[in-house]
Amino acid sequence: MHLFLFGLVVLFLGYLVYGRYIEGILKPDDRPTPAVTKADGVDYVVLPRWKNALIQLLNIAGIGPVIGVILGIKFGSVVFLIIPVGCIFGGAVHDFVAGMMSLRGGGSNLPTLVRENLGRGFSPFFTSIVTILLILVVTVFINVPASLTNALLKTPVQTMEREFSADADTSEADLSSGPNPVVLKTSSFLRGIGFSEAVPEKIDFFWAVVLLIFLYYIVATLFPVDAIIGRFYPIFGGILLLGTVAIMASLLVYSNVDNDVLVETEAFHRYAAEKMPPLIPCLFVTIACGILSGFHATQAPIIARTIGTEREAKFDFYGMMIAEGVIAMVWAAGALAVYNLFPEYLSKSGTDTLSKITGFFLGRGVGGITIAAVVILAVTSGDTALRCLRLSIAESLNISQKSLKARLLTVSPFIAVVSVLLFWSNQSPKSFGELWNYFAWGNQVLASATLMAATVWLKRQGKNSAITFCPGLFMTFIVISFILWTSKPHGGPVGFGLPIKTAYISAAVLTLIIGVIVQRIGSRPKTPASR
Repeated sequence: MHLFLFGLVVLFLGYLVYGRYIEGILKPDDRPTPAVTKADGVDYVVLPRWKNALIQLLNIAGIGPVIGVILGIKFGSVVFLIIPVGCIFGGAVHDFVAGMMSLRGGGSNLPTLVRENLGRGFSPFFTSIVTILLILVVTVFINVPASLTNALLKTPVQTMEREFSADADTSEADLSSGPNPVVLKTSSFLRGIGFSEAVPEKIDFFWAVVLLIFLYYIVATLFPVDAIIGRFYPIFGGILLLGTVAIMASLLVYSNVDNDVLVETEAFHRYAAEKMPPLIPCLFVTIACGILSGFHATQAPIIARTIGTEREAKFDFYGMMIAEGVIAMVWAAGALAVYNLFPEYLSKSGTDTLSKITGFFLGRGVGGITIAAVVILAVTSGDTALRCLRLSIAESLNISQKSLKARLLTVSPFIAVVSVLLFWSNQSPKSFGELWNYFAWGNQVLASATLMAATVWLKRQGKNSAITFCPGLFMTFIVISFILWTSKPHGGPVGFGLPIKTAYISAAVLTLIIGVIVQRIGSRPKTPASR
């Protein structure tokens, strides 16, 4: 518990101290923003500061800071230090600089910013990576919320029966003890009166929910930013924050009963030693959004087009990544507590553990609301991913997005591709696992490239480029070493399957070469050919 609380304090101080230092380098000022100079009533619209902040939080806080950290905490409680350090020096800097690059670039999307800074030679590869990643984000962020919603809609009583089936014959005295006596008593009572037999056992809503979410994504990307996103996201943001606060409060209360709830048990240590892959690079691919995520840079231009003054950029970009770090810390703590108390969940899926966290600490009612908040997390990242995909392609091909017909024609090919991926990924759990692996790795490739482009951008202005170059080098090493080491036998996507030490050495050499190239590009003045 002490390490967890220490990490939260570090995050808070990081925003106040290092966030201010980064702001001093970027120097946001009073120059007109794209929302003012390019106002079109669709994508360029000035929104209030509080709305921009909550929209940015929901844009970036997908399922990474929840499902990702639920899986990532299996590496050990060292995650409570890695998350705040990674957020402060990596993720928050990445988001802040990406947002300022877009603001100063007229609201340009990420492929344009990378082309202008890393050159046309790298641009086609990067644009392809961005397009593929956003398609994967949309697909994954339909799949996961549909699965969670389906679980919520399926017969609540029988969900409780499965959860507490071992307690079917538990006495009233036994039921009055333990962490959830009300839930246990309710389940026992309903079984006793035969209510559960009257409820159908197998009602699968999955594909119906998939269709509804997908239709919502399409509508959200076609309508003006203030029509749906600007109107409903602040409400969703409030639900998300309330759910996170509820989990944290329950953890603090429970820790007074069991002081060792966040101390790794022997069973936890044994599982981590026998089952978990190397912490470097795998942790930084597993957690992603809770530490540093390239996906965030694709979302930054959406807010860069709705900010009325640059002076709110620190709070909207750096501050919301710190807030995401807090969310990640809370869910990591909840997962560690569950793994310590119920070691069998170490071998279960992230969504199973999520349900256990909410059910155990909050009960069925509030727990269900909290799961709904996680569903909202995924949905509110998926719809803006599709929107960003539309905007990026339209910008690359110079297609005006003022008319509804133009927006629909731009996004239609991607609707077809996502539909195919949805069908394929749900043929088996293995298919979805492969989809997730490529999404997670591609996400961090994007982060590495964004940080290197930001390094060139800062260096050409004579500013301290080390703030992005150092985390950029680290993430480059992570993504190269991961793809060199991983393979099907390692439980990951298709890779080279090299021994881990060989992967480390090779990645270090390649990272050094890339770093030298980036520094040389940054030392050259910007030319028309790079625009």
